[in-house]
Amino acid sequence: MHPASPVLRDIVLIGGGHSHVVVLRMFAMRPLPGVRLTLICTDTDTPYSGMLPGYIAGHYSFDEVHIDLRRLAEFAGARYYRDEVIGIDRDERRVLCRHHPAVSYDALSINIGSTPQLGQVPGAVDHAVPVKPIRRFNERWLALFERVRAHAGSSTIAVVGAGAAGVELTLAMQYRLRNELTALGRDPDELRFHLFSAEPEILPTHNAAVRRAFASVLAARGVSVHCNAEVTQVAAGRLSIHDGTQLAADEIVWVTQAGGAAWLRDTGLALDESGFIRVTETLQSETDPLIFAAGDCAAMIGHPLEKAGVFAVRMGPPLAENLRSVITHEEPSRYRPQSRWLALISTGDRHAIASRGWLYARGDWIWRWKDWIDRRFMRKFCDLAPMLNPKPADNDAIPLAPAEEAQAISAIAMRCGGCGAKVGATVLSRALANVQAIPRDDVLIGLHAPDDAAVMRVPAGKAMVHTVDFFRAFIDDPWVFGRIAANHALGDIFAMGAEPQSATAIATLPPGLEAKLEDTLRHMMAGAVSVLNEAGCALVGGHTGEGGELALGFAINGLIDESLAGILTKGALKPGEVLLLTKPIGTGTLFAANARLKARGRWIDAALESMQVSNRAAMPILIAHGASACTDLTGFGLLGHLVEMTKPSGVDAELDMNALPLLEGAADCIAAGVVSSLQPANLRLRRALANQEIAVGHPNYPLIFDPQTAGGLLASVPAERAESCLAALRAAGYPQAARIGRVLEQGAAIEPIRLILSRSP
Repeated sequence: MHPASPVLRDIVLIGGGHSHVVVLRMFAMRPLPGVRLTLICTDTDTPYSGMLPGYIAGHYSFDEVHIDLRRLAEFAGARYYRDEVIGIDRDERRVLCRHHPAVSYDALSINIGSTPQLGQVPGAVDHAVPVKPIRRFNERWLALFERVRAHAGSSTIAVVGAGAAGVELTLAMQYRLRNELTALGRDPDELRFHLFSAEPEILPTHNAAVRRAFASVLAARGVSVHCNAEVTQVAAGRLSIHDGTQLAADEIVWVTQAGGAAWLRDTGLALDESGFIRVTETLQSETDPLIFAAGDCAAMIGHPLEKAGVFAVRMGPPLAENLRSVITHEEPSRYRPQSRWLALISTGDRHAIASRGWLYARGDWIWRWKDWIDRRFMRKFCDLAPMLNPKPADNDAIPLAPAEEAQAISAIAMRCGGCGAKVGATVLSRALANVQAIPRDDVLIGLHAPDDAAVMRVPAGKAMVHTVDFFRAFIDDPWVFGRIAANHALGDIFAMGAEPQSATAIATLPPGLEAKLEDTLRHMMAGAVSVLNEAGCALVGGHTGEGGELALGFAINGLIDESLAGILTKGALKPGEVLLLTKPIGTGTLFAANARLKARGRWIDAALESMQVSNRAAMPILIAHGASACTDLTGFGLLGHLVEMTKPSGVDAELDMNALPLLEGAADCIAAGVVSSLQPANLRLRRALANQEIAVGHPNYPLIFDPQTAGGLLASVPAERAESCLAALRAAGYPQAARIGRVLEQGAAIEPIRLILSRSP
């Protein structure tokens, strides 16, 4: 989370294209006080198009050619929402998402690239591999790569589209696949490539010398080039040309006929004939001056541009300045694209051809030059360090309406304490208006019939189970944070085998304009209620106040048989039982690393997904397999919670350090010396270890002290039922559930608890 001035305006960026990564970096260097940036994107790792052919050819690794959007957003102080945009409500100024509640904006920018229009050719949707959108191509390429490797005998690959992208992609794929077949001891000549152009020539936007050079390279590589060959139909293993010619092909790659995303058609924005957003020279939509577009998804009026990454990159600086201008009510500047640009097109191997207007050059040195340019570009977005004192410009100020100005002054002034710190009733009622808590018959007075307190009925034969949890936000997505906070609070109820009944929330929000407070609270509570409802737990009330940081917690009431039959406590471990853990560990170190820009975005994505997995489905499985004791992993870490179990049970335990399930990246973060702020306190429990001198050298040793948020269940089951229990857990959505140790008779030791840590291979 980023402590900042009160939020006055929202700039929302849809898509993680080349223009938006430039915008994020520029706002990181020069923030606009009072402005909150939000990036919404479906993929955390976005490829740089200039290096993608080199990646396909095997010259670069995945991380060398991808920009980590989550990490870049963290660097820029922007919120990152990993979601799919499905529309825009321009009347309400909201972006509609697949999963998140609608996201409010004061200015909006769209940089989503282009979308394949395969539907225009019968059969292409079902039988071709589209390159666009480029952010999704890696998964398609890896699948194609494996299919070719596994294909017995010869393989024919057809590439449809012979512009620069199609030619470069053909040569890169051929180079990589021939090398792969050679490494497998197969004949590389098993591969046959065909390149199809609907035009009379390849590379129609480049000069004749460039076209001749690539025609020569393609011929020398044995690629069959088909010009004036518009593909009109695709079937399984076959494509048809407009003149009736047919070609058998094992793989068909589509590098042409891209257009705008389908959802743009319902926005009311002016689009061109291909579905791209018509923008003026200020990059503002022709229809709506609060909406900008850049890169491939934009069609500049009066400037027909090739869909090339160079234009998307160069649109970045004027886009950033004009987003700033529209917020501060200043005149936007005009972007005038160059009529000629330098294209460095690789030939698959470490060789490239330069093209600019009528200029042409080729050689290995061109590839080295291209490599230097590309790596320098990527360093701007990958070599990041936390910004301690980013400098806003002296003249950056946001004009406010009188009512807003009064709220802004109040937000930055000394705040009242006590009940004066409450969030206003109007804000609260509006934010919760669309939050639909699950109805329960035993809720007599609850959220939508508010009184001084909620009133619940305790069913006959039931006893109450109470728990409470509260913590500040560790990510800038309030919807996901709300889901995790609710999941974390429910964990104690599930760990005891109880049924959650009701929840009372307590939330803290940083001060700001009422509309921004309402928006944050709406997202956070919508996320929380989605989890509570799924658990059958009714939100019945709560308290919301202002504070320095966003925070959320819940007091949860649960129900259990008053005879306590079926209840699972911490202190019932039995010697001979096996210890099972349902979810991987490592959230503490990962989010400490995230705050220091030392974690990869995909690691954080995976951790957030794990933290949103409820323990609800695991408990019935554990009970059915004879579990005798259980707890959920939270702030005390694995060792701390295990000590809480062994001590009252009067037993020892053995942990297999190699069997611990870890979140992706957790071991890397620990190896880099990054630990949670709670780690030192948890480390004091090392006195419980009987053979610490052996365990301390194991790379997983620090992770047994790592504090967890919304962690899994730690339970003991009879040894003879452990494997069937694990199989059931994995089938129920806990793929990393693992057997991590066993319960032993208490031995003679100086400490009352003796933990032996196995180092078995």
